[in-house]
Amino acid sequence: MPPREVVTAPPVRQATTVRADVTRTFDVFVREIGLWWPVEPFSTGRDRARDVSVEPRLGGSVVETWDDGTVRPWGRLVAWDPPRGFTMSWLLTPEPTEVELRFQALGPALTRVSVEHRGWERMTEEQLGGACALPEGYRGGSYLRGWGIILGRLAVRVDEGAP
Repeated sequence: MPPREVVTAPPVRQATTVRADVTRTFDVFVREIGLWWPVEPFSTGRDRARDVSVEPRLGGSVVETWDDGTVRPWGRLVAWDPPRGFTMSWLLTPEPTEVELRFQALGPALTRVSVEHRGWERMTEEQLGGACALPEGYRGGSYLRGWGIILGRLAVRVDEGAP
């Protein structure tokens, strides 16, 4: 068997600032994810996806549920530190990767939400260039754009529910 090619693929990092305290922001991300996550195009079922949920505990599952009750796993929580953050395995890439979310209080009603999506070195160049939810894959910046869209939707949801 030939040796595996060495791939250089740094983590994808993206962040946003949300106008809410850190506890509320964390809770909206985890407990209300099914209300704001853009399942079109960021899910396996797309128009069939009816819910996204996080089981809020270490070892908890992250899944999407389809209109027919089919449950598709996205990952499992491998670190759990509410409301400061969590890390989950990510199964929606050609090889498993890892997503870390951090929630940092910048003030009484201001939170920085940052994501680091890592583990890309497990993939081949072909996998890194392949299409994902957005065209052009990792190498074309799809994951950077995708996490920006996702964090933008989170910010809108938090703002909608602000007192």
